[in-house]
Amino acid sequence: MTPITSLRNPHVQHAAKLRDRRHRDRQQRIVIDGARELLRAIGAGVGLVEAFVCPPLCRTEDAQRACRALRGTTARVFEVTEAVFAKLAFGERAEGMVAVAQTPAATLDRIALSDCPLVAVLEGVEKPGNLGAVLRSADGAGVSALLVADPRTDLFNPNTIRASLGTVFALPTAAAPADDILAWLRAKRLAMYAARVEGAMPYTQADFRRPAAIVLGAEAEGLSGRWRGEDIQAVRLPMLGVADSLNVSAAAAVLFYEALRQRTG
Repeated sequence: MTPITSLRNPHVQHAAKLRDRRHRDRQQRIVIDGARELLRAIGAGVGLVEAFVCPPLCRTEDAQRACRALRGTTARVFEVTEAVFAKLAFGERAEGMVAVAQTPAATLDRIALSDCPLVAVLEGVEKPGNLGAVLRSADGAGVSALLVADPRTDLFNPNTIRASLGTVFALPTAAAPADDILAWLRAKRLAMYAARVEGAMPYTQADFRRPAAIVLGAEAEGLSGRWRGEDIQAVRLPMLGVADSLNVSAAAAVLFYEALRQRTG
């Protein structure tokens, strides 16, 4: 295979444009950077379109596995030079491969729940790194699904994919208006626990052993007023220092693992 050496190659240019959400939305495609992320996308059956591989950078075992896995997909694979790869890659963890894929469907009607689910809801999240970190914790703690309400970043932002280590492809996810998600949770008869600084109940007293949803707000504004009601219990995490709240990804991890403790203890 003759490697692509030109930054003006049309395949490279189209892939590079996917850094911008407008182009992701327009093309209905996403970009996946990283070996573990790519392996998890392949394992989840995400439809790959193209892949760009830089052999000198494929040094890890995960990278070698991903190269082999690409052969079993329908993606068109291009070899590229390090200079071209640098135009395509995100961040500093260069593992030698970037892929373009069709945007996975992420709608509420695709979420199937078990008899006793634990659903996570994030409202108004704007930082893709935080969204990715929450996804990673949700995956680790066995959360059933993650719903993103009124998101200010797209679910498959490349930085979300990287921060989640590809777990965004393994965990059932959906993005929808907050009112639609609230109605969906009520239709599923889930007990709802909203994380609030002024919450009346300590989080350890919440009963996460039943079908439940944990609802968290955006980094700066917290939860909107729609997450108040007789069927929604506000819970709080203790804050013993000068700060009044944790980063949303840290708060999510605490709540998810408390639920796991209750369900397995």
